[in-house]
Amino acid sequence: MVPGKISKRVAADRLGWVNRMLSEIRSLPLDSKTDFLQDSRNIWTAESCLRRALEALFDLGRHIAAKGFGEAVTEYKEIASVLHRHKVISSKDFSLMQKLAGYRNRLVHFYHDVSEDELFEICSSRLGDVECLAEALRGWLVNNPNLLDETL
Repeated sequence: MVPGKISKRVAADRLGWVNRMLSEIRSLPLDSKTDFLQDSRNIWTAESCLRRALEALFDLGRHIAAKGFGEAVTEYKEIASVLHRHKVISSKDFSLMQKLAGYRNRLVHFYHDVSEDELFEICSSRLGDVECLAEALRGWLVNNPNLLDETL
C-alpha cells in the first residue's frame, strides 16, 4: 500500500463522532449508580455509545495508518502498534490504546460478560481515557498538516 493523504473530512467526522458519543454518555445519570441502573435504557445507551466512540477512534487510527503511512491494518491492537511505531502516539498512549482495543473487542465479542456495574464504572470515571487518545490523534494531525487532504 502506498502512503497518500489523510482525509481531513474523515478525521473531523471520526473525532466528531467520538465527541457526540461521549456527550450522549455524559447525559446519562452518572452521579448515582442506583439512578443509572434503574432504567435499562441507560445501560443500552452507555454500551452502544461507548462501543461507537471506541470504533470511531480506531477507525481514525486505521485511516491514519493506511493513508498516512501506507499500512493496512485489520486488528484493533495492531492499529495502536502502527501509530506508536510512527510516533503518532506516545508509549503511554500506546499502552492505553491497546487496553481500549481489548475492551472494544470485549464489548463486541464478549458482550454477555460486560456487567452493568462495569459499564457504570467506566462511563462515570474513565471516559477521559477515550478523550485523551482522541486528543493525541487530533494533536498529531494539527502538527502534521502536510499529510492532510483538505478537499471534500
